Amino acid sequence: MALLAEYSVNATLGRHIVEVYDADAHLGDETAMDAAEQQVVAGNGYHLYLYSLQLDIDAQINIRIWDAPRQPPIDSEGAVQVVIESETGILVVNQLSIGPAGQMSLPRPGVYEGHAWWSGRQATADYYHDTLDHLAEDSPDGVLQRAWRSSPTAERYVLDLAYTRPSEPVDDDDSDL
Repeated sequence: MALLAEYSVNATLGRHIVEVYDADAHLGDETAMDAAEQQVVAGNGYHLYLYSLQLDIDAQINIRIWDAPRQPPIDSEGAVQVVIESETGILVVNQLSIGPAGQMSLPRPGVYEGHAWWSGRQATADYYHDTLDHLAEDSPDGVLQRAWRSSPTAERYVLDLAYTRPSEPVDDDDSDL
């Protein structure tokens, strides 16, 4: 199996979420976002939502495009099957609170299928909550930001995708109206 393209970026969480979507899919999907809270990763075909158990430590997002579907690693914390359609051939990694963290050009527009898997999610959440539990009220300014930057584990989400087919043509025929 050959790796065709890869993109990595650290993203700030907003409402526990990082979003991956086609560059033209601007409207979000609250139902899919809510589903991510239960499934860790959920989507609607144009958006994928990645749900963290903590709010302040950046998550590493990796998008890898393969020449054929591949299975998630057996040592991952969890995995789900995903589908994302990109009519533009550009995927955006979005931080809900502050905007895009970056974008990836796909080898070609179309429908990509595969798996989302994650690691470090629980360990990062444990560190996050333990740090908050032990924070003194009179802690100096900046102590939390330093703690988040020095997290002993990295929360990582990986989208391992393979091109499966072209996008369905959009019917722009409004003559029936």
